[in-house]
Amino acid sequence: MNELTPRQQTILGLVVREYVKNACPISSRALVEYYRLHVSTATVRNELSLLEELGYLSHPHTSAGRVPTHKGYNHFVERLLGEAELPLQERRTIAHQFHQARPDFEQWMPLAASVLASTTSGAALVTTPQATQAHYKHLQLISTQGRSVLLVLVLRGGLVKQQMLNLIEPLNQKSLNEASDRLNQLCNELTAVEIQAHVHELPPFETDVVNLVLDIMQRTDTHTAGTVYRDGLSEVLQQPEFAEVDTAQGLMRVMEERSFLEAVLTDALSPETGSVRVLIGGEGRWDELQACSLVLARYGVTDFVTGALGIIGPTRMLYGRAISTVRFVAELLSDLVYDIYAE
Repeated sequence: MNELTPRQQTILGLVVREYVKNACPISSRALVEYYRLHVSTATVRNELSLLEELGYLSHPHTSAGRVPTHKGYNHFVERLLGEAELPLQERRTIAHQFHQARPDFEQWMPLAASVLASTTSGAALVTTPQATQAHYKHLQLISTQGRSVLLVLVLRGGLVKQQMLNLIEPLNQKSLNEASDRLNQLCNELTAVEIQAHVHELPPFETDVVNLVLDIMQRTDTHTAGTVYRDGLSEVLQQPEFAEVDTAQGLMRVMEERSFLEAVLTDALSPETGSVRVLIGGEGRWDELQACSLVLARYGVTDFVTGALGIIGPTRMLYGRAISTVRFVAELLSDLVYDIYAE
């Protein structure tokens, strides 16, 4: 790996910032004049050439200036950007909006998408929080009529599942309550895998009930991401990078095609909450995203209930603002999820 000199680091950082601001290739003369560099134009031109040889910049054939490459943007984000934070007043305004929405779970995700889009000028996406693995909380068996029993299963986090169970022989409500109590003591807070280890200990009726419970929990575990809320796509499509049909379609695919979005989120984000991931140009894995950058994070309670959020825009992005906004909104949503679910 080629280490850049301090001067090359400075020049690369200036090229990235200037190109993000104006979307025009940057010349050596412009850098010297705009930033009053204490070196000659020839020296800067030589450094630009070296940065191009190393793959950090490219040289459009229609211009004498340079523009950042994916490698240049990556280096800028990882080594030159530093810790960015939204201004205090903006954080207070956003936090106040979420405070007002706190009692209404249904408002959280559309509000988060709107805040992300308006604050970053990017296209925002937010998925609803989903249980990472179902945990048994409580079971109730309710006699209905004849041999039919209503099974009501409550999972950790408040998710309720109901299913009818047909018995070989009818049981009265007292017997159903006793069976429910035994299973609640045995299975409380366990996952499907942990419950499976106890099935051999149970009498036939309770075995049938637990097998039905296991089926419900396993289907819950494999449930895909919930509803996806989006905002800001039309504004991003007006950026010059998306004037070409192919690049616009790549952006639209990640925003609108569910299976593609899930593949990107699954591959890009770990199960843990709290860290922000930046993907520039699809990282060689997704051709549709060559003109895009994604700033993504997972929110919620790790190993319990999590969702994902992020913004998508051109690689010519205000990365500091995007990263700080995504991180801050993820923290707010995590606090809300914790208050509701992690009781």
